[in-house]
Amino acid sequence: MYDTLIRGGRVIDPLHGVDALLDVAIQGERVAAVGANLSPQSARQVLDATGLLVTPGLIDLHVHVHWGVSHYGIEADQCCLARGVTTALEAGSAGAYTYPSLKRWIMDASQTEVYALLNIAYLGMIGDQVGELEDARFIDEALAERVAQAPEILGIKARMDRVGPLKATEPLARALAVADRVDKPLMVHIGSARRMGVPLEAVLAQLRPGDVVTHCYHGKDGNILDAEGAVRPAVRQARQRGVLFDVGHGAGSFAWATVRRALAQGLPPDTISSDLHTYSLLSPAVDLATTMTKFLHLGMPLADVIRAATAAPAAWMGMSASVGHLGPGAAADVTLLRLEEGRFDLCDCEGVVETASRRLAPVTALKRGRLFGLGPASSLGLLTL
Repeated sequence: MYDTLIRGGRVIDPLHGVDALLDVAIQGERVAAVGANLSPQSARQVLDATGLLVTPGLIDLHVHVHWGVSHYGIEADQCCLARGVTTALEAGSAGAYTYPSLKRWIMDASQTEVYALLNIAYLGMIGDQVGELEDARFIDEALAERVAQAPEILGIKARMDRVGPLKATEPLARALAVADRVDKPLMVHIGSARRMGVPLEAVLAQLRPGDVVTHCYHGKDGNILDAEGAVRPAVRQARQRGVLFDVGHGAGSFAWATVRRALAQGLPPDTISSDLHTYSLLSPAVDLATTMTKFLHLGMPLADVIRAATAAPAAWMGMSASVGHLGPGAAADVTLLRLEEGRFDLCDCEGVVETASRRLAPVTALKRGRLFGLGPASSLGLLTL
């Protein structure tokens, strides 16, 4: 007897090359079976997914949910799980001194599964009056190394922005030193060359295979495109040696012109993330599904869009055995989306609006087999017993 049967939806599981009308059966906290015409009589409850996309639980590789401490912080369950994101990575709101509050009051208390990157600055991202890397004294490598040993901390975060009298290469080198000692990857926030104090090439040159560049499609000076609009050779070289490029939409890091030119030159994102926080929640990022919609609008195939928000981030997190796919034995993290047709205005971070003909809208999600989402399943017309 299955606990839940998700019936009749279009199952898209890029890791296994699946795109078909299938049923997904769940037993306890695991996927039990995926197949056509599984018997509804064998399940305690049936979710009617007719007309919906059924995908692995969405994974957002860049959010800020340190609510109550960081000025960027939003509430994890309302802004992630209720919008189809079953696993999220808190991207450096907390440093070594503020991490215990993130762990106890957010990560341990949320139904969304939250992991973290540790900010190399021990203050983390508390306020915006002073950048956390404007003073070298905010970096305590020994303290960061001790805290970053925690298994739920997946890497180190360095925001190469507002570095004051420092050059980005100094705090970046110190962040990389800690990442090396704890044997974990680094995610680096790239801003404008003016605010970093060094060219993008100088940052990319230091990164190792498995490190991540986030905000890769911003439209500011010194972005991934040169003055003629071509992808910089250093960007291609970094990707060739295994550096990953993440969207990190946010409030200032997604420009239609940059993304369109990059995609046309064969530089799609490795991972699609929202950088959802206080200042991007209402607009322009909105949620991960909206960020995914923008790449669908730009012509990225649907399966590739879903891969970049499921299997790809799961692989980077080292969690492919359990999340990011719907194979039997995987965690029963499932997102139901509606692919809607119409006219949908989408805004980038430069204030430019484009109108899409399709959008991905989250309907509900299951986390470890338990149903969550935008409202009760019965009110959404999903649940039958």
